[in-house]
Amino acid sequence: MNVSYWFIVSGLLILTFLIIIPPLWKKRTVKNESSEQRNVRIAKGKVKELKRQHQAGALTQQQFDDQYEELELSLGDDLDDQQDDKRIQTSESDGRWIIPVLVVLIPLFSMLTYFAIGEPDALKKAEMMQTRQVQTPTQDDINVMVQGLADHLKKEPDNVKGWVMLGRSYKYMKKYDLAVDALANALALAEDDPEIMLDYADALAMKKGGRISGQAAGLVFKSLEKIPNSISGLWLAGMAKAEVGEFILAMQYWKKLETLLPPGSTDLQELKRQMATVQAQILGSAPIKPLVTEERQELAEVSIEVKVSVNSALKEKVSQNDTVFIYAKALTGPPMPLAIVRKQVSDLPLSVTLNDAMAMIPAMKLSNFKAVKVMARISKSGTAIRQKGDYIGTLELKELIGNKSVAIVINKEIQ
Repeated sequence: MNVSYWFIVSGLLILTFLIIIPPLWKKRTVKNESSEQRNVRIAKGKVKELKRQHQAGALTQQQFDDQYEELELSLGDDLDDQQDDKRIQTSESDGRWIIPVLVVLIPLFSMLTYFAIGEPDALKKAEMMQTRQVQTPTQDDINVMVQGLADHLKKEPDNVKGWVMLGRSYKYMKKYDLAVDALANALALAEDDPEIMLDYADALAMKKGGRISGQAAGLVFKSLEKIPNSISGLWLAGMAKAEVGEFILAMQYWKKLETLLPPGSTDLQELKRQMATVQAQILGSAPIKPLVTEERQELAEVSIEVKVSVNSALKEKVSQNDTVFIYAKALTGPPMPLAIVRKQVSDLPLSVTLNDAMAMIPAMKLSNFKAVKVMARISKSGTAIRQKGDYIGTLELKELIGNKSVAIVINKEIQ
């Protein structure tokens, strides 16, 4: 039992006393009438009736006198008015004595009854049950539920909703190969469903390190023909166009998406950051200038060997399935990566090579920049967008010449 319970009980008791006590507190006057007094009252009524009948002529004087004399003989002196008034007695009835009895007995009886047949810890148990219900499931719980769904779909392979749920669950668990397979089954059963197309396209993109091209891009644009105001569809379409350098088309998709997102939302803020990056490319506010061949012929082909490890203090804070992005970006210029590699924490420590072949846009290659920043970031969400709670390690190269080799330790949490 908690404080709320006692407040409720006290309120009910006060309400009960307010109903019962006021009538008991008032004094009442009661008239006590004896049998003789009652006979006198009846006789008086008969006398009045005899007089009325005599006046109306219904009784002769002799009849009136006889009946009147009969009443006098039966009642005698009871017909005297003064004697009647003295015999009418009054008394006062006082019920106040029972008030303290009720004040003690009602709460006592209520408490004894509650403890005898009630449940004193009912509220506490209800709170505990509610707390258990809202607890976030553990990773083991999720694994069991997902495996149970996968086993169930072996018996019901035509369950479209089941395959979609399984695919989304695998994406949440960053098991993108399995997510692609599950969503492929869903799409095979519902070829024209635009939402499944988007889920499948997203899974394909995540499997390829976040790049939306080929089949994934085709599914995105096909789904938008059916649901032109799809938030995820417009986002993915803009990303697909930005990846191939079609920035104006990317901005058109994102401008439309901007009108659909809630004001002040995190998604809208992220979209605006992405739009600012692309807008810089369109307006030339951060121009990309290729190096002069005569001056930097040796830089025509460059590469960076990056050796990545994680600080021992952070190993317990990350999962083996968390995504690791290793990439390089211009030290001064557009924030878009010049080269990027996607791995997992389970691969650490590792060594990768960043080069011009990994350029997301032909005009943005490592060899086009004199100075770059090399970064390795552990993404808890699995997305290429930098987020709070990720872990990162960075290193700046002021002079990018030929083949470089650097070592990066992931040792800082992004705030």
